[in-house]
Amino acid sequence: MNLLDHLRRMACNNLWSNDRLYRAVLSLQPGEFEAERTSFFPSIKATLNHILAVDLLYLDFLEEGGLGAAAHDDFVSFDEPRALFSAQVAADRRLIAFCDRLSEADLDQQVITDRREDGMIPERIGDILAHVFLHDIHHRGQVHAMLSGTSVKPPQLDEFLLDYDAKLREKEVERLGLKI
Repeated sequence: MNLLDHLRRMACNNLWSNDRLYRAVLSLQPGEFEAERTSFFPSIKATLNHILAVDLLYLDFLEEGGLGAAAHDDFVSFDEPRALFSAQVAADRRLIAFCDRLSEADLDQQVITDRREDGMIPERIGDILAHVFLHDIHHRGQVHAMLSGTSVKPPQLDEFLLDYDAKLREKEVERLGLKI
């Protein structure tokens, strides 16, 4: 497997992990989604909105959409988890489609990232993708931990890449239309 294949699998993992996490979030009791909790962001709601806002920012950079920092700055947070889930699925599918269009050589291509007062910084596509996946894993882990203090059991999020786990994810992968 080469780096491009790995990044494509990570894009699929993003969709699968978010699907599992959001299915748990959608089972929360009233008030648990927005309840104040101890974490980097003060609630499950705030953390999931942050993940989506940053995904949209980096998708704009990668797709050279021209919004720049406004993709993040103008993001309107979702108050309702089902709508947030739908928006996250759309972003995840955009990321998968972006990765599917790439060639191995594209990973070394640079795109401009708008860092506001720090300027317009060129970054390699492969590095941006790796950063996005690490960012999302990092904050999903925080949501996972916050779920431990709710009425809902946190879902398993690491049953994706190994052949050993194939049966555990088979139905979900099929339902999501993923090819891994």
